[in-house]
Amino acid sequence: MTFIQWLVENNGGLIFALLGAALATGLAGIGSAQGIGIVGEAAAGLMTEEPEKFGKTFILVALPGTQGLYGFVITLMILLNVGILGGSTPDLYKGCAYFMASLPIALAGWRSAISQGKAAAAGIQILAKRPNDVMKGVIYAVMVETYALLGFVASLFMVLNIK
Repeated sequence: MTFIQWLVENNGGLIFALLGAALATGLAGIGSAQGIGIVGEAAAGLMTEEPEKFGKTFILVALPGTQGLYGFVITLMILLNVGILGGSTPDLYKGCAYFMASLPIALAGWRSAISQGKAAAAGIQILAKRPNDVMKGVIYAVMVETYALLGFVASLFMVLNIK
């Protein structure tokens, strides 16, 4: 028996579960960081000209951060169930199930946060030219959030139903 075979047979469930947890936080967090960076650059440009609009830009800048939070919640739920924070060490079947359950928020969170950052950056342009219409820009950016929420809910239901 090779080391890899031994590792998978004895710890494969935990390895797959932790990999899923890492992906949920990691990819959604990367997407959130990129999305916030995109809209943050646009907001910083507006701040040089009109610093009084900080409060309104803050809403748009914060929006892409939610995906990272959704991924983190799924990670915590997995960790609570797999022996890291109090649960029992999963077998290979459960470990793979946790891995698969993490994928909806990992992937949807990653890509939607970046897209939401782009939509929110366009909302900054609305704020710059038509300040009274800023909520239209917020609505456009929030529409992207729908897909992050779908990924979060899918991951949530999957994690809750692993037995």
